[in-house]
Amino acid sequence: MTALIIHGHFYQPPRENPWTGEVETEPSAAPFHDWNERIHAESYAPNAAVNNYARISFNFGPTLLSWLERHHPDTYQHILAADRASAAQRGGHGNAIAQAYGHAILPLCNERDRLTQVVWGVADFRFRFGREPEALWLPETAANDATLALLIEQGLRYVILAPEQAKRIRVDSKWLDVSGGKVDTTRAYRYEHPDNSGRSIAVFFYDGTLARAIAFERALTSSRGLVELFLRAAKLGDLVNVATDGETYGHHFKFGDLGLAHALGVEARQAGFWLTNYGEYLDRHPPELAVEIENGPEREGSSWSCAHGVGRWTRDCGCHTGGEAGWKQAWRDPLRVALNFLRDDAALKFESSGIELLRDPWAARNDYVSVLLDPDRAREEFLARHAVRSLSEAEQERVFQLLEMQRSALLMFTSCGWFFSDLAGIETIQVLRYAARVIDLQEQLGFDVPRKEFLELLANAKSNQPDKGNGADIFSSIVDSVAALR
Repeated sequence: MTALIIHGHFYQPPRENPWTGEVETEPSAAPFHDWNERIHAESYAPNAAVNNYARISFNFGPTLLSWLERHHPDTYQHILAADRASAAQRGGHGNAIAQAYGHAILPLCNERDRLTQVVWGVADFRFRFGREPEALWLPETAANDATLALLIEQGLRYVILAPEQAKRIRVDSKWLDVSGGKVDTTRAYRYEHPDNSGRSIAVFFYDGTLARAIAFERALTSSRGLVELFLRAAKLGDLVNVATDGETYGHHFKFGDLGLAHALGVEARQAGFWLTNYGEYLDRHPPELAVEIENGPEREGSSWSCAHGVGRWTRDCGCHTGGEAGWKQAWRDPLRVALNFLRDDAALKFESSGIELLRDPWAARNDYVSVLLDPDRAREEFLARHAVRSLSEAEQERVFQLLEMQRSALLMFTSCGWFFSDLAGIETIQVLRYAARVIDLQEQLGFDVPRKEFLELLANAKSNQPDKGNGADIFSSIVDSVAALR
């Protein structure tokens, strides 16, 4: 039987006001209060109602799961239950996999932030799903050698990438070029750690033709037609695997949730497919061939949504979504430069101040996710593990302010801040709100804040809309709105 695996990447950027923890009204999501609510109504809840999470491989962003837990607990519990049910049916291999915590482009992170993003994502998954994840979804499937090496070091079993991210495979001691999407997607491959230690991770390259058909070519119009596409792909090998945005099923394509449910629940089974997930498939089909991946320009990474490696998140590479004719994205580079500057400044202050209270400030930051997940019970145990001594209440408050400064610094790099067409979009404004929160906490902690230098760098980012000004103008309006809240 040919194995059939559909993976859905379910994710929305964190939308909460960093000061209040509440999602404010987003008029563009009307008639809903905000985009989380709209996409929940159009995708997350409908896919739960037709039991799709029990049929597909999936990941949910940690910040989205946190929002679902608070605002739609029934949907949240259905997602957890679907993973438990699939694990029971598939030899202990649940359908859910983890995701890097803040949906940052990992190859563009520095080494320390990349580690925290992975560690927090794994810990969040363990806390919610009650088991160890076998894989971690890389935001935008962005990967380079350093990123895959980290996944191996963290004990992950497999990863899902786009076919264009394969560079060459080793067959009978010879390396064959499979770049440009020529890789055979009907099997798993073995990526070996660059340190020659023999450690490895399995890599699945999804079927790009099928993914495009589902996401952009209305393949969900007919469940029978969709399964016919699966059957056509099945003639090429023993595995058909597809990865798309999970929101495709119901939000991007109305009633796509129903089409998927009927295709997998009825017609694919009748066609003789073995519906499975990647973990169960690997038990029966371990990778035999080694693979090297495309590292992109200057080894900065490759991804599924940028033909220029990971340029979409750092420069005007030509990729964008939305906007008007003639709009440019030259604002991306100065935005990243400014946020990198603020991140590095905050890191120095966190380390120099934190070492007075914490045995190892960076180890404490990696463990801080335990407090985020269970604040009422974990704070005391966290301090027992990491504090240099018994701390006063004022010192404890300082520790958690320092760590919150770091959390906001990590969330400044949520990928959506660079993905769309203009600096003044709601997603970019959100990452700037996290930057404002970093500066606010620095002021509360009594640090000398580099506001002037940060704004000078940010002013180099220009909106395509003249009335919006530049990044410094937009940032100042955010600060003014925060002052109004007080």
